[in-house]
Amino acid sequence: MSTIADILVGFVAAEHVGFMVLEMFFWRRPIGLKIFRLTQAGADSSAILAANQGLYNGFLAVGLAWGLLISNPAWAISVKTFFLCCVAVAGVFGAMTVSRRILFVQAAPAALALALEFLGHHN
Repeated sequence: MSTIADILVGFVAAEHVGFMVLEMFFWRRPIGLKIFRLTQAGADSSAILAANQGLYNGFLAVGLAWGLLISNPAWAISVKTFFLCCVAVAGVFGAMTVSRRILFVQAAPAALALALEFLGHHN
């Protein structure tokens, strides 16, 4: 179970690398406009905020990757749990304030990874 959980943690980390790249480098490009459902004017006026948000997503990805690389199981689960909780809370907040789809794209994978981490280490 913990291998599946770690694969899902890796997936969540990869998602956040993708969010970082989109928000920091492609926010004003056609792919960013399409994914985030923005007009060019809206993207232009919010690009600095999006870049800042992208940086935070990068920090979440690094934290999750760090958790995967830690050899001490107790420490690793603590780090992964912390960062997965951050992702899940951010996803719920985003779903409440921006778009309901964030719940499924961001919060749900993090919550599933948390559940699998818990099940894998508490059996």
